[in-house]
Amino acid sequence: MSATSTTTAAKSGKSISPIYIIGALFFVFGFVTWLNSVLIPYLKIACQLNNFESYLVAFAFYIAYLVMAIPSAWVLKKTGFKNGMAVGLLIMGVGALIFVPAAVTRTYALFLTGLFVQGTGLAILQTASNPYITILGPIESAAKRISIMGIFNKVAGSLAPIILGAVTLKDADTLQKKLLTLSIADKQAELNALAHRVILPYLIILAVLVVLAVLIYFSSLPEIDTEKDGPADKTPSATAKTSIFQFPHLLVGALALFLYVGVEVMAGDSVISYGASQGIELSSAKFFTTCTLVGMILGYIAGIIAIPQFISQEKALRMSAVIGILFSLCAIFTTGVQSVLFISLLGLANALMWPALWPLAIKGLGKFTKIGSSFLIMGISGGALIPLLYGFIVDKLTNAGQPKSMAATHGYWVMVPCYVVILYFATAGHKLKSGKV
Repeated sequence: MSATSTTTAAKSGKSISPIYIIGALFFVFGFVTWLNSVLIPYLKIACQLNNFESYLVAFAFYIAYLVMAIPSAWVLKKTGFKNGMAVGLLIMGVGALIFVPAAVTRTYALFLTGLFVQGTGLAILQTASNPYITILGPIESAAKRISIMGIFNKVAGSLAPIILGAVTLKDADTLQKKLLTLSIADKQAELNALAHRVILPYLIILAVLVVLAVLIYFSSLPEIDTEKDGPADKTPSATAKTSIFQFPHLLVGALALFLYVGVEVMAGDSVISYGASQGIELSSAKFFTTCTLVGMILGYIAGIIAIPQFISQEKALRMSAVIGILFSLCAIFTTGVQSVLFISLLGLANALMWPALWPLAIKGLGKFTKIGSSFLIMGISGGALIPLLYGFIVDKLTNAGQPKSMAATHGYWVMVPCYVVILYFATAGHKLKSGKV
C-alpha cells in the first residue's frame, strides 16, 4: 500500500484502526521509556552507584537508537513496517527478560544490557511508527496526529514511575538510612532483596510485549510503500537527488532532535534524583516525573487544538524553544522546591518539539523516508549522552567542593545551548532543503 493510498484511506475513515494500533504502540514506548526515571535512583541504591554511573541507565537505553537505527532501516526494508513492529516488540521482550538474571545476581552490567536490548527494539518500533503516522494524512497536520500519539505516550509515561516506584522505591528513604548501620553481610542481604523487587514488574512487561507482538502481526494494519514515492519536491534538482546527505534540513533536524531528546530525558529522568538533592524525600520525589509528563500531555492537547488552525508547526517549535530557555534559566537561578518545579515544567516546553521537529525534518524525502527516519531515530541517542554529561558535571562540581544541591542545579546549564540550537532549526534550519534560508 503506497503512502498515497494510505492517505486516501485516512480521508475515507478507514484509518481509524491503524491510528489506534499505532496509539497502542506509543503507549508502550512511553511506559517502557519513562521507567528509567525510577530505575536511575533505584539502581543507584541497589547497585551502590555514583551520579555518573547511575545515568548509564539512560545511556545504555538511548545509545541503542544510535547504534541500531541504520540496522533498523534494513530490518524494515526486509520485513515492512507492520512485521517490523512485531519484531521490535519481541526484541523489547528479550530486554525485559534479561532483567530477571540481572536482579537475581544484582549485576549492574546485566541491567544495562537489558536496557540496551529494550532500546534496540524501540529503535525498530520508532523507525516504523513515526513516519507511518506522519504519512497517514496531510503533512501540514502531521504535528496534530503526532500530538495525539504523544498523549498515549505520555499518559503511559506518567503512570510508569508511579507504578514501578511504588514497588521499587517503597520505604527507600528508610532503607538508605538503615544501610548505614548494617554489617557488610546484612547490607548485602538488604540490597539483594531490593534488587529482587524489579523481577515481577518486568515479567509482566514481557508478557504484555509478547501479546502485543502477536496482535500486531495478525492485525489489519496497512503497509506503506515509500519506495515508490519520489521526493515531494518535484523540481529537477530535487528529483535528481541520490543521497540522504543532499537533504540538509534533515541533517540539522536530526541534530535538533538529538538535543531535544537529551533535554527531555534530563527533565524527566533527573528530576527525581534532583528533588532528592534538594532535600525532598524519595517517597515524594518519585512523583516529579509524572508532573513533567502531565505538563507534556497538556502541551500535546494544546497542539491538537491549535495546529494548524491557529499556529503553524514552525511557530509552535519556536515558542517551545523560547519557553525551554526561560524555564531552564529559572531552574538554575532558583533553589529548592521552586527550582525542581521549573524542571518539571520543562515538560510543557518540550511537549510540541517532537511533533513539530519530525514532520519539518522528514518533509519532502519521498523514497528516502525510511533512511531519513533512521537518521532521526539516531538523534534519540541524545537521551544517552546529554543526561550522562549532566551526571558527570554534577559529580565533578561535587568533588570540587560545591554542595550537592548546588552542583545538581548548576549541571542544568547544559540545557540552555540545546534549546538555542532547537530555536535555530525552528526559525531557519528547516528551510535549508531549498539551498537557502
